Amino acid sequence: MVKKKLKNKKASPKKTKAVSKRDTLFAPWRLNYIKGARDGVKQDCVFCWAAQTGPSMETLLVHQGSQCSIILNKFPYNNGHLMVIPHRHTADFDGLTRDEFEEIHQLLKLAYQAIKRAYNPQGLNVGLNLGRVAGSGIDDHLHYHLVPRWGGDTNFMPVIAHTKIISESLDDTFEKIKKAIDEIRRN
Repeated sequence: MVKKKLKNKKASPKKTKAVSKRDTLFAPWRLNYIKGARDGVKQDCVFCWAAQTGPSMETLLVHQGSQCSIILNKFPYNNGHLMVIPHRHTADFDGLTRDEFEEIHQLLKLAYQAIKRAYNPQGLNVGLNLGRVAGSGIDDHLHYHLVPRWGGDTNFMPVIAHTKIISESLDDTFEKIKKAIDEIRRN
């Protein structure tokens, strides 16, 4: 029903900078979407595809290392929500090679620095959900989350009608994070 309203050109208001350039409605119930998209349909892993395709707005990959990458979360909890992924398709944390383990943690630090530079958050959640019961939406490819936080940001866990506001488009987030990473790497 919401999608029909967004597609109806006559009913849609004039676009402003606050409206996502992609007409994306961000919703906290993303796990239901992910589960539904996978039920009965074999799909390639979005993380593997992004790592094989390379950095772009289409893949949401903002930085690619030799074995791991930094990627935007397509369904962010907050502005600036990043993830760090190994390129190899694995859910086994213990099975990471020494090089993968070292690079994923180097990129965690780079992602942390980029978020601080681009968003100046008052805090930051960093987490790794291993397995569906631990909260992982994509449980067959491990990934770290980095979520910027600000005092009073009730947006992190929606409190009204399962709705939250992401005040920045993924395009703008991509550009801010990419610029911050480039600046950090130059210094």
